Amino acid sequence: MIDRTHIGRTWPPFEVLVENGRLRLFAKAIGETRPVYTDEAAARAAGHRSLLAPPTFAFCVLADDPHGMKYMDELGIPLGRMLHAEQRISYYGDICAGDRLRVTRRLADIYDKRGGALEFIAFEVDVARESGALVARNHVLLVVRNSQ
Repeated sequence: MIDRTHIGRTWPPFEVLVENGRLRLFAKAIGETRPVYTDEAAARAAGHRSLLAPPTFAFCVLADDPHGMKYMDELGIPLGRMLHAEQRISYYGDICAGDRLRVTRRLADIYDKRGGALEFIAFEVDVARESGALVARNHVLLVVRNSQ
């Protein structure tokens, strides 16, 4: 069982610089063809600061954590028995090329079901601009199958 005293723990934030090429590649990878995601002039004409990031890009920045999955080791989450159960993103603003984002991970909750056979670990990961303005919050739910 994951130690419940970790609830509320926050890991050191990390920064991500959003680049044009990365946004275009991401748009291509997900099949997004709207010009605001691939053409900077079209994005500006539509009122954006620069090339717009597709919505699910707010989840991809989590992979930029320079410590990788060290937080899972620190919590004692057994990767061999863990599944990514749910992913939701709440949006508060847009992400554009040139933005420098600050990403902060917080352990929001730990609970179990089926008498402890399944343990759920909920994270909230905030994505904010340099100014501190929150642009997205990732809600990540992991589930661990415990031996009974």
